[in-house]
Amino acid sequence: MKKSIKIRLAVTYIGIMCISLVVMLLVNSLFLEKVYLYKKTESLKKVYNTMNDTEDAIDYSVLASDDAFKRYCDEKNLSMIVVNRATSRIVFAYAKNSERLYSEIQFGVLDDFIRGRREVLESTENYIVEKKTDDSKAMDSLNMVGMLSNGNGFLITTPAQSLKDSAMISNVFYLYIGLATILVSSIAIWFISRHITKPLQQLSDLSMEMANLNFEAKYTSTSEDEIGVLGNNLNRMSKALEKTISELQTANNELQKDIEKKEQIDEMRKEFLSNVSHELKTPIALIQGYAEGLQECINDDPESREFYCEVIIDEAAKMNNMVKKLLTLNQLEFGNDTVAMERFNLTDLVSGVVQSAQLLASQKEAEIRFTQTEPVYVWGDEFKIEEVVTNYVSNALNHVDNEKKIEIKIVRRGDVIRLSVFNTGAAIPEEDLDKIWIKFYKVDKARTREYGGSGIGLSIVKAIMDSMNQKCGVINYENGVEFWFELACVDRFC
Repeated sequence: MKKSIKIRLAVTYIGIMCISLVVMLLVNSLFLEKVYLYKKTESLKKVYNTMNDTEDAIDYSVLASDDAFKRYCDEKNLSMIVVNRATSRIVFAYAKNSERLYSEIQFGVLDDFIRGRREVLESTENYIVEKKTDDSKAMDSLNMVGMLSNGNGFLITTPAQSLKDSAMISNVFYLYIGLATILVSSIAIWFISRHITKPLQQLSDLSMEMANLNFEAKYTSTSEDEIGVLGNNLNRMSKALEKTISELQTANNELQKDIEKKEQIDEMRKEFLSNVSHELKTPIALIQGYAEGLQECINDDPESREFYCEVIIDEAAKMNNMVKKLLTLNQLEFGNDTVAMERFNLTDLVSGVVQSAQLLASQKEAEIRFTQTEPVYVWGDEFKIEEVVTNYVSNALNHVDNEKKIEIKIVRRGDVIRLSVFNTGAAIPEEDLDKIWIKFYKVDKARTREYGGSGIGLSIVKAIMDSMNQKCGVINYENGVEFWFELACVDRFC
């Protein structure tokens, strides 16, 4: 069963007080009488030494006129008598009833036997200190009887209370006072312990909240004692734990992302190998077949051999082009290719691509229209943007139809520049619009095979634009398809 610190403090304090009271009563019972007798004996000795050292050994006039001596005797309730042993005359007395003292000094021994009993406390050559009990009067006295250095006899006496009764009365008094003190103190310590344990309880609640990962709870006391310092330290520890757990959570999320990325990479690698093997299977089979045909001289006329060789060369060129694109795409997807952001003239770049594509456009009887002449400066990787524009133009030439027109435009849209490549022809099916950016995906596989497409070009475009954190997309129109991408413009030229 859990015990409250408050109760433990109260019980401990009360227990200490009770033990202290018992010890006090025992000490009072055992040592009070001894201490009392010791103090009384010392008073007798002091008076004895004063009388023994007096200069006037005849009439003790010095003592009789000494106010300090008389005041001391009054304070200690001392009575005394000095008797000349030769003449039995009283030479000095300081007492209310000197005749009684004279009688006791003359007949003290016999009187002890008749009227009471005595107990010797101290004995020397010059005096005896005794405690005398008078049974008839139920009264004790402490006497010093002896002889001074001048030969005179003396008796010094002082009443002594009944020490046993006094000790008993004292113990009863202390007991009542002690019990009352314990009662009052118990009530006080109960409230004090509540005051002390309240911040401890708050600290306990705070630690429980921290154990439950609730770091919103704080120690609010403003005390500057040890408990306050502990509370502030717990607040700092709570803050540090919250930060550490947050960092661990972040690290865990990053680790989870790394695991997911690894799994994704493994899937991409499997997909890559599957697609590559599929894409290379046909050209390899063609090359192998025509090479075997040449080897076996199936058609040994020059035209047939020339045709076989052209097929082999064409398929090898397609394979080489596809491998290059795959390497480029692999570098982009795995972040192994550095993006060099620089300022360049987009107009000049597009003009160069269009000029290079004019030969292929004339073969397809297509028209490429690019009317932009003013320079347009943008930020980006010029080499990669050239590859994007080239892929867009090549894709447009491969799919241009009907009017066979290709139109390239550069327009400003807010703080970005959009380049679009439009070609007349059939629209892309709506269900395929989001898939055309996936590598090896082909909308029309037969037509793709016709012009030697690999389904990688648009994947490269998407990877390049993602590497520069820019957008790209496609829009269907009634008479054709438009591909576009955006770049950040250079403000002073936009």
